[in-house]
Amino acid sequence: MIPAGRSLREILDGIAHGDFPPNDMSVTHVPQPSPREAAVVSTTGHVIVAADVPPDWVYDRLPPGAPGDAFNPPFLGALEEATGRRVNNIDLMALAAPRSGPPALSLTAIHDQTHPRVSRALRYRDDVTVWSCDGGVLVIGRGLAGRYEIGLEVDPAYRGKGLGRAMAEAAAHLVPDGHPLWAQIAVGNSASLRAFFAAGYVPVGQEALLVAR
Repeated sequence: MIPAGRSLREILDGIAHGDFPPNDMSVTHVPQPSPREAAVVSTTGHVIVAADVPPDWVYDRLPPGAPGDAFNPPFLGALEEATGRRVNNIDLMALAAPRSGPPALSLTAIHDQTHPRVSRALRYRDDVTVWSCDGGVLVIGRGLAGRYEIGLEVDPAYRGKGLGRAMAEAAAHLVPDGHPLWAQIAVGNSASLRAFFAAGYVPVGQEALLVAR
C-alpha cells in the first residue's frame, strides 16, 4: 500500500521520478487535490482514487484484486453521482523529462487570454502559457495536483507531417524550473499516441479526470 498521509501531488511527483506505487493489485484513497477536479489514477497493479468521498465508500466498491474495476462504468458512474461531477475522459498518462536549451521549433507566445485555446485551457489549468507556430497551437499549464501538462492542436492541413511530434518535443524545453511534463492522451487517439511516443514521452499509467458539471 501507499504510505498513509501521502497526497496525490506527492504520488505523482514520485511517479515522475521513477517511484511508482506498489504493484500489489490494491486501491488507495487520497483527498481530492483541489475543488476543481477529482481523479482516478492507475499505474501497473495499483489504483488511486482522489475524491472527496469517504474511504470506506471507495473500498466497499473496489475490492482487493480487481483494480481495473475503477475504470468501468459502474464505479465511475457511482463516483460521478457521489461527487456531482462528470468524467471528462479516460486518458493514458505519459511523461517527458525536462530538456535543456531552446526548442528546435520556432514558436511565438500568445498573450491574448480570449484566444479560444487559452479560454479552454483555463477551465482545467492554472498558469497557462500558449505558443503558436505555422499550423499549430501549444499550451502548457498546471493541471491535476499542480503538475505541468501539455495540450496541443494541429490544423487539419498540417496533420500527418510530423508537426505534432515537433510540438511535443518543443514543449519539454519550455516547462518552467526544469519540471517534468505530463501528457494526457485519449487511448483511442492513435495519431497523438504515435506523435508523443516519437517525441520521447513514456507511458506511466492512465487516469479519469472528474470535473464540475
